[in-house]
Amino acid sequence: MFALAAVAPGLLAPGSPESLDLGATLQAPSAAHWFGTDELGRDLYTRVVHGTGLSLLIGLGAAAVSLTLAVLLAAASALTGRILSGAADRTIEILFAFPTLLLALLLIATLGPSPLSLVLAVGVGTAPGYARIVRGQLLSARSSGYVEAATGLGHRRLRVVAAHILPNALRPLVGIFTMSIGQSIVWASSLAFLGLGVAPPSPEWGALLDAGRAYLTAAGWLVVVPGLVIAVLALAATTLGKHIQTRLETGR
Repeated sequence: MFALAAVAPGLLAPGSPESLDLGATLQAPSAAHWFGTDELGRDLYTRVVHGTGLSLLIGLGAAAVSLTLAVLLAAASALTGRILSGAADRTIEILFAFPTLLLALLLIATLGPSPLSLVLAVGVGTAPGYARIVRGQLLSARSSGYVEAATGLGHRRLRVVAAHILPNALRPLVGIFTMSIGQSIVWASSLAFLGLGVAPPSPEWGALLDAGRAYLTAAGWLVVVPGLVIAVLALAATTLGKHIQTRLETGR
């Protein structure tokens, strides 16, 4: 359903997310407006559906940035010489010393709020944790029997890394990537709630949270509904990612 809403939002919500109705402002959820309306009378259900594409795009982009940076740092740490490996280890430790939210805030403060800076901030902020996971996978693969056998047969180091270590170490990342999409959307929405994400009147879910917080006591659905949607997507992505990871590990 989320994928359908991202690709073809008009099928689920034919109206315009920017359509105003000043005679129906701040109406609670009802049969006419499933998720209620906002301070300008815009239908919240329509805005949530039409904001799915941008929210998922931010989540996918941040997850891609995070895992790409994690793989590069982990590979430099686990598969290179002492100098480059030490530099990569220190970089991971320095990034890991910063709380994810603080690191993301620093990057957004430097780059300025925009969808691209949000993707980069969340991606860089969550990369250190994944880098440690990938590094462990690479070290485990490097010390495996099949790598020792390939080395004993005289295969060049680059061939061993490309043909044996990387494919076996990075295969579990498919599931991790899927799980990180939901986490990235949660982080992006948290930053947007602080006013550092996509600016209103965009229907992106974090922007909806940011716009609705001013009416938290008078019209709580403006925050509760987008928050529940974010939670459901995060749960769905986590469940799918764990299922993929289990199938890759067990072959079932």
